[in-house]
Amino acid sequence: MTTTLEKLEKLDEPILIDELSWREFKVVEQLLSRPGVRLSFLDGVLEIRRMPGRKHETAKQRISTLLDLYLEYVGIDFTPTGSVTLESETGRVKREADLSYELGAKGELPDLVVEVVVTSGGIDKLEAYKRLEIPEVWFWENGRLCLYSLGADGYAEVDRSLVLPDLDIVLLARCINIENHLQAMREFRQTIQGS
Repeated sequence: MTTTLEKLEKLDEPILIDELSWREFKVVEQLLSRPGVRLSFLDGVLEIRRMPGRKHETAKQRISTLLDLYLEYVGIDFTPTGSVTLESETGRVKREADLSYELGAKGELPDLVVEVVVTSGGIDKLEAYKRLEIPEVWFWENGRLCLYSLGADGYAEVDRSLVLPDLDIVLLARCINIENHLQAMREFRQTIQGS
C-alpha cells in the first residue's frame, strides 16, 4: 500500500520524455510554458518538474542571502541572475539554475550556478552546464555543499571555489544549516568580518 508521503515524493520526481529533436522540444516548451512547471532539455530528453517546494526554496534563499553578504563585504562586483534560462541549440541543452551569479563585468553566461537538490532523477545537470560552459557549479544536497569546477576534461569536484577562492566553504555550509535565518546571517557576517 502506498503511503501519503510516498505519493507526495513521487509528485516531486521529474517526468522524462526522450527522443525529441530541438525543434520538437521548442514546440513542447511553448505548450507547457506556465507557472508551476520547470523544463530542462539535454540530448533529446525533456525533463518536466513541478516548481520546488518550501524546503528547496528556503535553502536556495539562505544560500543567496549568504553569498550576497559575502560578495558585498569583499567588494566583488556581481550580478545575481537567479533562475535565468540558459540554452544552446548546438549543445542541445536548456537549463534553469536555482541560483546564478555573474562576477565582475557582465558576460553572456553566469560564472557560478547553484543547484539545491531535494529530489533525485532527471537529466545530468553537470553535463548540461558543461555544454553551457559554466565555470563553476555548486550542489546543496542533504546539508552538504559540493563544488565542481570546469576544466578541459569536464567538471572536477574541488574543495575550494575557484571563482571565489577566499570564501570559507565550511563556514558557508555551517551557516546554511542553521535553522534560524537571522541567526545564520549574523553568524556568517560576524565571522567573515572578524577574519
